[in-house]
Amino acid sequence: MSLSTKLDRRVINPRAIAAAVSVAAAHGIQTEEPRILADACSVRVHLHPAPVVARISTLTPLFRSPIETWLSRELAVADFLVFCNAPVVAPSNLLPPGPHYEDGFFMSFWQYVQPISDAVPEPAIVGKMLAQLHTALREYPGDLPYLAPPLNDIPRGLKQLEHYPRDILTPADRELLQETYDRLLPQLSEPAERVQPLHGDAHALNLIPTVDGLLWNDFEDTCKGPVVWDWVNLDGAGRAAYLDVPPATIELYRQLRQLHGLIWAYVLLPEFSDWTEPAQAMLKNLRDICS
Repeated sequence: MSLSTKLDRRVINPRAIAAAVSVAAAHGIQTEEPRILADACSVRVHLHPAPVVARISTLTPLFRSPIETWLSRELAVADFLVFCNAPVVAPSNLLPPGPHYEDGFFMSFWQYVQPISDAVPEPAIVGKMLAQLHTALREYPGDLPYLAPPLNDIPRGLKQLEHYPRDILTPADRELLQETYDRLLPQLSEPAERVQPLHGDAHALNLIPTVDGLLWNDFEDTCKGPVVWDWVNLDGAGRAAYLDVPPATIELYRQLRQLHGLIWAYVLLPEFSDWTEPAQAMLKNLRDICS
């Protein structure tokens, strides 16, 4: 499937959910009422009443191929962290967690944890928890790619944006994105900072408040790299609670995060029209930085 193909989640999501229900049923898990927990670049569905969540890759395979490799890494890292008693959502123990393939969709299965609040954790708590998570991840023995999210997603996205109409992104804007990536890339090849396993997409919304405390979730972006790739996602209080980073390093990874988010936003604008205004604001900010 081409990234430039117009997708319709109203069609894709029911099929994806039905595929997950089918895989679960083949392993003896009966679903009475699938409940969507999240619906963006993948769909997360509680297979109620079973304490199982299916995470179905719907849009992420457009950037990440083969997507099953990313899902396998996520499961392996989560299994390791569970073994270390780290605060994470565990893969399902009621059926093989995957990855599974059904009706064109790859998916994985996780234990359902009941959120006790929709409040976003305090920034300082997130910073301290990220420091603890990084300490546990340093012992992870498996192979992880270097900065996989930006170094995979950005060039793939830029290639697809070449085919997008001018009313979504002008040639000058595409050139700005490409030039920004070309400028940042050499600075990433020999990092001065220590490289270690990372969450990959660590932020407050990937922590779930439960009766057992906050649990880290969503390790699909797990990779190895300098901890600042995760750290730069935190706000000021969260950063201060963790470590001190040189301003030049902060700026490098801040721009890399911004570019990564911009590429995702613009590639998926045909599907998420409500992203238009935030994406345009991010692009304007990038223009200001580079002017």
